[in-house]
Amino acid sequence: MTEHECKTAVMPALALRGMTVFPNMLLHFDVGRDTSVRALDQSMSGGQPIFLVAQKDMAVEEPGEEDLYRIGTVCTVRQLLRLPGDNVRVMVEGVSRGRLVKLTQTAPYLSAEVEEITAETPVRTSARTEALIRQTYELFERYIELAPKMTPDILLNLLSSQDPGYIADYIAQNVIMRAGDKQAILEELRPVRRLERLVQMLRRELDVLEMELELQSKVREGLTRSQRDYFLREQMKVIQQELGEGDGDSELAEYREKIEKAKMPQEVADKLKKEVSRLEKQPFGSAEASVIRNYLDVCLELPWSKKTKEKVDVEAARKILDADHFGLEKVKERILEFLAVKQLAPDLKGQIICLVGPPGVGKTSIAMSMARALHRKLGRISLGGVHDEAEIRGHRKTYIGAMPGRIIAGIRQAGVSNPLLLLDEIDKLGDDHRGDPASALLEVLDGEQNSTFRDHYLEVPYDLSEVLFVTTANTTDTIPRPLLDRMEIIELSSYTDEEKLQIAKRHLLPRQLHRHGLKKSQLKLTDGAIREVITGYTKESGVRILERTLGALCRKAAMRIVSEGVKSVTVTGDNLEELLGVRRYHPEQLPLTEQVGVVNGLAWTSVGGELLEVEVNVVPGSGKLELTGNLGDVMKESAHAALSYIRSRADRLGIAADFYQTKDIHVHFPEGAVPKDGPSAGIAITTAMVSALTDQPVRRELAMTGEVTLRGRVLPIGGLKEKTMAALRSGIKTVILPKDNEKDLEEIDQTVRAALHFLPVEQVDQVLDAALGMALQSQEEPFEAHIQPAGPSAGRVTIPQ
Repeated sequence: MTEHECKTAVMPALALRGMTVFPNMLLHFDVGRDTSVRALDQSMSGGQPIFLVAQKDMAVEEPGEEDLYRIGTVCTVRQLLRLPGDNVRVMVEGVSRGRLVKLTQTAPYLSAEVEEITAETPVRTSARTEALIRQTYELFERYIELAPKMTPDILLNLLSSQDPGYIADYIAQNVIMRAGDKQAILEELRPVRRLERLVQMLRRELDVLEMELELQSKVREGLTRSQRDYFLREQMKVIQQELGEGDGDSELAEYREKIEKAKMPQEVADKLKKEVSRLEKQPFGSAEASVIRNYLDVCLELPWSKKTKEKVDVEAARKILDADHFGLEKVKERILEFLAVKQLAPDLKGQIICLVGPPGVGKTSIAMSMARALHRKLGRISLGGVHDEAEIRGHRKTYIGAMPGRIIAGIRQAGVSNPLLLLDEIDKLGDDHRGDPASALLEVLDGEQNSTFRDHYLEVPYDLSEVLFVTTANTTDTIPRPLLDRMEIIELSSYTDEEKLQIAKRHLLPRQLHRHGLKKSQLKLTDGAIREVITGYTKESGVRILERTLGALCRKAAMRIVSEGVKSVTVTGDNLEELLGVRRYHPEQLPLTEQVGVVNGLAWTSVGGELLEVEVNVVPGSGKLELTGNLGDVMKESAHAALSYIRSRADRLGIAADFYQTKDIHVHFPEGAVPKDGPSAGIAITTAMVSALTDQPVRRELAMTGEVTLRGRVLPIGGLKEKTMAALRSGIKTVILPKDNEKDLEEIDQTVRAALHFLPVEQVDQVLDAALGMALQSQEEPFEAHIQPAGPSAGRVTIPQ
């Protein structure tokens, strides 16, 4: 160690806690301890220096000699400022290092005997020292860049000095480092060695700072988007509250609460929670936010787990169905069978029932009665004219005005997940460039697939397996085959006049009386009047026009009661025309004499059966075949097939072999404004042609239906129930039908079976024999028909020759 010139002096001392003062440095700090304040006062009043020395342990309140470091700084007090609360702010200037020899007193202030250490005289700067100084500058400059609260001005005060001791003291004073490290710098009396030690400490501090900055950077990166968004959302909430735009937080909490309460599948709950999180991030009033809100509202309104308890009681259901509907025994039986199976196997998935029949026979109302009997909620969806696939499956929610499809809307309307969904008019679905809704229904109406039905709007699977689907249609012809294959067809036939009478008395008339504000005693209709209304003013399969006509009677009665003062109106068959005017329909009058070339055919239409006359006229000509009456391709082909058959049998029928060259044949179907088509007029055309060519009259009480082949075979037809009912209405006694349709007679109403004779045939020869009495040469015996009609007239009927 280099020798120093030393001198000793006694001066006030001040113990520093957590700080160090270096020579030639100005420093201000606050003093609170009473002994320290007194020491400062003594220094100021006596004009003497003060010895500032650091405590080894900051916690000691009254330090003794052993609690202080040996090396400190001799300073002069430059300024003393008294602060409120007995604190003093002091500015001191370091003069030189000093060594504590001993403490001469500890009260009322510290006083110490101090050996002043004079600074080492500057030596010529060597290359190594210069390199060290430059390295120090570089490190300190880097430190200023990284350290907070360090200004570049600090560096300017340093650049002018080449003294390593001063540089080390200056930097140590201005750098934030541990008190022990600063004390070590202070205690190093050799300038170059002091600077070297400082460089090591500065390098370590830089490493710590860089590590700290790296950690801060990582922490900032680790601050997730949601945390940043949280602050932004809090700010946004405050702004919204200031603007009075409502509290979005309560809305989000309400959505989350609804999701928890909805008891929905986990997949759906996760999806909705994700949407709520997306909504949380949306700015107030954005278009995307309104789309998400609508989506959440629709999803949360759906009955994911809400069900009605099914009432599986066959007898109670039978009473409800019988009370609501007269007749329809087959339909009721099928519904009760469904219930009986449900009673034995509650987990049975709902079959899809399709009610097919003419308008007005009660298809929709029986579906409503089913819902009441099963104690299920009803959702009704009308499919008539729907030609967009999105109507069934819904639109993607990104489109403007998007909404779920009709199936989901029906369940939402019903409010439970196991309703009875009535799909009305399924035969009237259309299709265009926007897709085929019938194909979209394939998934809905398939018990194996519909447990995971995906609506485009919902984007999550919805279980339709608990839903009981009932569809209605007027005809199955326009329903695509794959869709028809998924449904169980139950046919509702036309009502007989007797059934219409009972329906009118039990249901229609009481309903119309109530609707028009009449009591039962104010309008009395006899059975004869109702029968007259049915036959004279309506001509339909169902009872809609009948109900409207009864409504008209109620209005007439109401008018008389109000204007003429009568107490009640009685309507009989005789005075009916006074109220309703002239009869609109007259019973078909069979011709009094048998006619040549006129045959009664039977036709099926979507509104019931019709009697279809076929007229044939034969005139001399060149063999032309004229067809009129607005016929379709099938009926035109039937006429050509009939002509070919007749030509092949001309010799047996007693017709000139060259008739097709010398005669013109004109086939006409009256009511030319009505389009006619279908494969059931073949034998009627054949019979009319043979009658006209042979001049043989056709039996007048006879009607027939069936298709003909070139070989004279009679092929089966459809719609037998409606056709036979039309025959009964028209006063026909005997109906000729294809042999293959004999099995369908079981389904015909008992009243009709009892009133008509049925003649099953396999060949046209048998038809001609029965209709014209022409026993062809190939037949040795006249044709005999074996018929088993139901009712009192059961037995065998032989068509006379």
